[in-house]
Amino acid sequence: MHLRLQSQALKMSDRFSFTLNATDGQARTGVIHTPRGEIRTPAFMPVGTAATVKAMLPESVRETGADILLGNTYHLMLRPGAERIDRLGGLHRFMNWDRPILTDSGGFQVMSLGPLRKLTEEGVTFASHIDGSKHHLTPERSMEIQRLLGSDIVMCFDECPALPASDEDVAKSMRMSMRWAQRSRDAFGDRPGHALFGIMQGGVTRELREESAEALKAIGFDGYAIGGLAVGEGQEAMFRTLDYAPGFLPQDKPRYLMGVGKPDDIVGAVQRGVDMMDCVLPSRSGRTGQAWTRRGQINIKNARHQDDPRPLDETCTCPACRSYSRAYLHHVFRAGEMISGMLLTWHNLHYYQDLMAGLRAAIAEGRLDAFVADFHAARAEGDIAAL
Repeated sequence: MHLRLQSQALKMSDRFSFTLNATDGQARTGVIHTPRGEIRTPAFMPVGTAATVKAMLPESVRETGADILLGNTYHLMLRPGAERIDRLGGLHRFMNWDRPILTDSGGFQVMSLGPLRKLTEEGVTFASHIDGSKHHLTPERSMEIQRLLGSDIVMCFDECPALPASDEDVAKSMRMSMRWAQRSRDAFGDRPGHALFGIMQGGVTRELREESAEALKAIGFDGYAIGGLAVGEGQEAMFRTLDYAPGFLPQDKPRYLMGVGKPDDIVGAVQRGVDMMDCVLPSRSGRTGQAWTRRGQINIKNARHQDDPRPLDETCTCPACRSYSRAYLHHVFRAGEMISGMLLTWHNLHYYQDLMAGLRAAIAEGRLDAFVADFHAARAEGDIAAL
């Protein structure tokens, strides 16, 4: 059922608010208001791990339609260092991006850098993957780093267990993350214009997800993330979890699904009530010769493209599709030219933002089911070979 809601800014902190404009089923569209600009939801956040979206100028990222970028606390604390970025005017000035930035907390590295870390109740000690130097990351230090970076949306510090894992291990990890969430809230303090998001954990177990959500709501956050998915459980299990997890979170706050994903992951998540997502996939794919289009994925390395004068996608208006053929993109990738990664990344980010714009419009107009059906039908048809 489609429901149009009267626009109302729901106060979260000074100059940070969320307006929910319309729903269609569980899907939502609205606007997150920040001092640095509006974020239209559902939103996809390109990942700028080391203060850059690889192969892209910030101006080019904005031209794709992105309202917000993601930066990585762990990587920036190692190089060039949060204190250095602060001295140089903060992350926005440092990377020449004047719109909102969300920084993750470093918690994902607790999982992904397992052999290089030691985990205790106090926090995590990392051995740098760059030079082996030791670093101690706690909820308090994570909040300090993100304050020095100047990010608009700050994530609380958590642990994200890899799946599959036993309910006992997931519950133990989740409950420690909830204790860390309280410490993050305490350390964050009162920062008008900046928001702190809590992170729900609990694996794929409904009772643990509900327990985590209740703990986070009791602490109180400006927005809520769904963490601990897209970490090995598979799309079917992720969607089963998203069938109920967003409903445990407040209706009047943004919901952020971390680390997702492929286009069909995004569409399925939006159908289930998710407002924000991020993933390295569009930029990483571009650098490895993969292009995402409305008909699915294209591997530009394949020889079938070497004489093909058509664009990647005839409906796309990105620079790669407006001005370059598949034959040229195949050539420059095979020749190892930098322009290959630049053009394919630009295309992929443009496609992702077009997808988000289409989802927002479909929700607002009450036609999401038709939009999703067309999305899957085009992908099922597949890429059309050259005549």
